[in-house]
Amino acid sequence: MKGQQDHQGYVPVSRTAAPTHRRGVAGGRLRRVSGIALYTLLSFYAFCNLYPLFWMVSNSFKNNQEIFVRNVFGLPRIWRFENYIKAWQSFNIFLYFKNSMIVATATVVITLMLSIMFAYATARMSWKLSSIARIYMSIGMFVPVQVIFIPLVLLIRDFHLSNSYLALIVPYVAFQLSFCSIVFYGFFRTLPPELEEAAAIDGANVYVTFYRIILPLVKPAIATLAIFVFLFSWNEFAIALIMISNNSLKTLPLGLLLFQGQFATDWGAMGASLALASIPTIVVYLLFGNEVEKALTVGSAVKG
Repeated sequence: MKGQQDHQGYVPVSRTAAPTHRRGVAGGRLRRVSGIALYTLLSFYAFCNLYPLFWMVSNSFKNNQEIFVRNVFGLPRIWRFENYIKAWQSFNIFLYFKNSMIVATATVVITLMLSIMFAYATARMSWKLSSIARIYMSIGMFVPVQVIFIPLVLLIRDFHLSNSYLALIVPYVAFQLSFCSIVFYGFFRTLPPELEEAAAIDGANVYVTFYRIILPLVKPAIATLAIFVFLFSWNEFAIALIMISNNSLKTLPLGLLLFQGQFATDWGAMGASLALASIPTIVVYLLFGNEVEKALTVGSAVKG
C-alpha cells in the first residue's frame, strides 16, 4: 500500500510528492524573480531621487567651466571650497538663512498648536455647529493661493504688517491650517473613547486629559505635519516675493535670485547655497523620521 512501511523498513515515496516538489521549486523561483524585479525597480527609483542631490553637491565645488563644458556629470577635478565661503560671505546667505528659519519655525509652531486644538474640539467634544466648523475649515484646502493674492496684499497692508515676518507667517499659517486640522481630526477619531472615560473617572479634567493622555498618542501625526509645514514654509516663493521687498527680510528662496547676474551667474556659488539650504530639511527629517514611520501604524496600534 502507498506510503505504508514494508518489512525492510523502507517507506515508498508518494507519487504526489514529485509534482508538489516541482510546484514548490517553481514558486521559489517566481518569488526570487519577483524580489529581484522589485529591488531593481526600487534601486532605479532611489537613483532618480539621489542623483539630483549628488549633482547639486558636486556642482557646488566646481566653476562655471566645469559645470557646463569640461566636467558636467563627474566629480570635481579641483574641489573649490571657496564657493561656500563666497556664498556665506559675499552673498550674505546667513541673513536669508536666518529669516527662513524664523519664518519656518514660527509657522510650524503656530500651525500645529491651532490645528491640534481645533481638531480635538471637533473630534472628541460634542457642541453645536462642530460639524459646520469642521466643514468650513476643510474648505480652505480647495482655495487656490493665486486667487487670493490681491485680497491678501490688501489685508496685510491694512493690518500694517507689510515688510515684516508676520507678513509671511500669518498667510503660511492660514494656508496650512486646514490640511493639518483634517489630518489631526482623522487621528483623533481613531482613538478609543475609553481613554477619556478612564481619565474622567480618575478625576482628570479636559486639559489634563488632552495634554497627558491624548497628545502623546498623536506624536507621529505631529512629527509628520511638522515636516510637511516646515518644507512648505522653507521653500515657499510666490507669497514671499509679493509680501517682502526689504532685502534684510527676504527668505532663502528670494535670496537665491541675487546670484543671477545680468550678464553672468556664479553657478558654483549658487550650488553651494542650494546645498546649505538643504541642510535644515534633512536635519528635520532625521529628527522626526521615526515618528513619521510610526504614523502609518498608529491607528492599529492604539486599537490593539
